[in-house]
Amino acid sequence: MLKLATIICLFLLGSTVPLLAAGQNARPHIDRNSLPYGCGTCHVGFDFNSGGGSEGCVSCHGKSRPPREFVDSNAVLRDLESEFKKRYRHPTFDVRGVHKANEVLPEQNPRASRHADCVDCHNPHLTTQTNVFAGIKGKRVGNSVTEIVNEYDLCYLCHGDSLNLPGRATNKRAEFSVNNPSFHPVEGEGKNLAVISLLKPYREKKTDPGDVSVISCRDCHGSESSTSPRGPHGSANQYILVENFSTRDREPESATAYALCYRCHNRTSILGDESFRFHSQHIKGKVTVGMNNGTSCYTCHNSHGSVDAKYLIRFNRDIVSASSSGLLKFTEKGTSAFRGECYLTCHGVDHNPKSY
Repeated sequence: MLKLATIICLFLLGSTVPLLAAGQNARPHIDRNSLPYGCGTCHVGFDFNSGGGSEGCVSCHGKSRPPREFVDSNAVLRDLESEFKKRYRHPTFDVRGVHKANEVLPEQNPRASRHADCVDCHNPHLTTQTNVFAGIKGKRVGNSVTEIVNEYDLCYLCHGDSLNLPGRATNKRAEFSVNNPSFHPVEGEGKNLAVISLLKPYREKKTDPGDVSVISCRDCHGSESSTSPRGPHGSANQYILVENFSTRDREPESATAYALCYRCHNRTSILGDESFRFHSQHIKGKVTVGMNNGTSCYTCHNSHGSVDAKYLIRFNRDIVSASSSGLLKFTEKGTSAFRGECYLTCHGVDHNPKSY
């Protein structure tokens, strides 16, 4: 229980700021029915320079439910604290005391300490169940900055044009661009009209109400558990993925190894070589005693998009190198028969080119 002086502060601070009237539950953090002590519930002892930190958020959105007098007893509070303790997670509690209330994203300082406070993705005053990004400033149009509307615009703040991308990270805004030869349909419907491995309800173009032709970042990035809060907070899978996706070379093919891909793409179709007559051979490898010589989908495909080629083709330079003639490229030779040529060297085999 809080001391009497703290309770008085909560009451006074909460009573001086106008909140939504009873029954207006669109913005629960500023609804007196949701938080009886009003603004003071969160803002007593609040550091406005740093945005308050994320510890205050998990006092309600954590493993333990807060005392009934502070939060509506009927409120549905999901456990986000446990998500941030998983092996793969946004660094919300790994990097602390770095966030500034007036910071600008994308980052312009290549030496800044990258972080992901709750308030980088959520505005607690304006967020609603139907728009968890409400009130977040992001996309610059001319001299003004608009509010985030699309989830991908929020992700681009840190994973797009930042001058401080970590390690070997790439610009996801550039990869998802609908001007690319190919891309997963996040910003809009894709260009390829013959993705024959797609499982229902996924379609290249939406024709029926139940068709899904555009996906979101959260369809791939998020908790591995369907009962966890949605969103890329944390996961047991690498890259904060909802399913496993191995990027390792010589990975034995299985429904588990590429479970993420097989959520939308028919495994039987892929291994049956319906779209590429050497798909199975590349993924499973040739039968060799005591050795797997197949390779990951990631060796040939960029799952976000390709700025160079159709079919998401972008070769992983850690595994694939130039052909004997110095070329590293894919050339399409006909869509009706899915024909093409590859110039590259992989697993010691020179493609200069190899046709299919």
